[in-house]
Amino acid sequence: MWGRQREAFSMYKRLSSRDHSTVMDVEENSALLQNSMDVESTNPSWRLSFPHVLVATISSFLFGYHLGVVNEPLESISLDLGFSGNTLAEGLVVSTCLGGALIGSLFSGWIADGVGRRRAFQLCALPMIIGASTSATTKNLAGMLIGRFLVGTGMGLGPPVAALYVTEVSPASVRGTFGSFIQIATCLGLMGALFIGIPVKDIAGWWRICFWVSTIPAGLLAFAMMFCAESPHWLYKQGRSAEAEAEFERLLGGSHVKYAMLELSKFDRGDDAETVKLSELLYGCHFRVVFIGSTLFALQQLSGINAVFYFSSSVFKSAGVPSDLANVFIGVANLSGSIIAMLLMDKLGRKVLLLWSFFGMTISMVLQVTAANTYVSGSGSLYLSVGGMLMFVLTFALGAGPVPGLLLPEIFPSRIRAKAMAVCMSVHWVINFFVGLLFLRLLEQLGPQLLYSMFASVCMMAVVFVKRNVVETKGKSLQEIEIALLPQE
Repeated sequence: MWGRQREAFSMYKRLSSRDHSTVMDVEENSALLQNSMDVESTNPSWRLSFPHVLVATISSFLFGYHLGVVNEPLESISLDLGFSGNTLAEGLVVSTCLGGALIGSLFSGWIADGVGRRRAFQLCALPMIIGASTSATTKNLAGMLIGRFLVGTGMGLGPPVAALYVTEVSPASVRGTFGSFIQIATCLGLMGALFIGIPVKDIAGWWRICFWVSTIPAGLLAFAMMFCAESPHWLYKQGRSAEAEAEFERLLGGSHVKYAMLELSKFDRGDDAETVKLSELLYGCHFRVVFIGSTLFALQQLSGINAVFYFSSSVFKSAGVPSDLANVFIGVANLSGSIIAMLLMDKLGRKVLLLWSFFGMTISMVLQVTAANTYVSGSGSLYLSVGGMLMFVLTFALGAGPVPGLLLPEIFPSRIRAKAMAVCMSVHWVINFFVGLLFLRLLEQLGPQLLYSMFASVCMMAVVFVKRNVVETKGKSLQEIEIALLPQE
């Protein structure tokens, strides 16, 4: 492996005009690589980067919270604001944030590259604070929709920046584990929103408190980011190598700084400062990785997961389970799967988890199809339906949920990473919107058997796609992954 790295280093080496201490001749670099073997045999401590990752995942908590914050209070909101019984208005309150999220995700890459990862987090928190405050104080539907749209822009900006940041500040040995925190924080946000919404039917105006509460973690994110490390990868791309070294020391420890900087210098080809054009992402040498990323997000959404999240209550209700208890069951299954994924991510690897996750989701949908079969008895059908739904959520959280957001920043080259994530997250939001919009209509027109069969087929297609196209990134540095996916001539 080290021979391969030296060969790759010789290929990519360039005497940079940037002012940094790692510029030296090839012989010195080769010696440094040899000396680094002892350093790299002991991985950097996870404790140094852990606080920075923890702060970043507040954005994911907010993402989950705002996805679920209107579920329980929607009836009270519609009564207080005067649009009760207007299903179109109620749908807009739920989905307007998705439109804002699409806008936020489209610009996330340019913002993250333009102002840095830390300031991007602060810009993500700002519309969430303003939007939540607007929703909490509004007296009419228009104010609610404006607030939800503003919150949505922050929701769209946060997840891709969080994925970028966690990938770039985490040691390779725990990058998968830390990446799983994003999914866990999202689950906790969803469960937190459900928990906060419990008193809404008993206390007049409680829904306003639900929105006010979200401003606390948003303010904490904006404040705490002032004390967090900036991404060394971003600093290096800006030509601020001395600052990149200082941040590596904060994140990895002093003994690993020179090796980390040497890894970055391999890819200093002088083009990082150039503007990345959209055309570069849609065809040419970068098309393959962007295609893989976009397809993974498309398959994730077309698997039917959001249909399950949005409409699970009706399935549990038909089985005699109250909606609030059903939400708890779904939340526990989601959180349990995310925790198991965190424990296995850096042991089994990303590809294995993706394969088994999509395969488990296929089996779960087959159970749903069986439950919808008229030949299955009433009680048997209910047990299969509820069991299949819980299994679907659990297996989704094991891989299909957390892995794409972690894997994509790993496989994207440094130069295009932020903007490629923006493109892929935009695909995620567009398909999410249409699944939510069309699911009930398709269920009515096609029936549960055919619709769930379509979801099962998508999950099986995902298994084949992952098997053929996804590379394993467990334990590899970002530079090693770039060499594997984009060999230079």
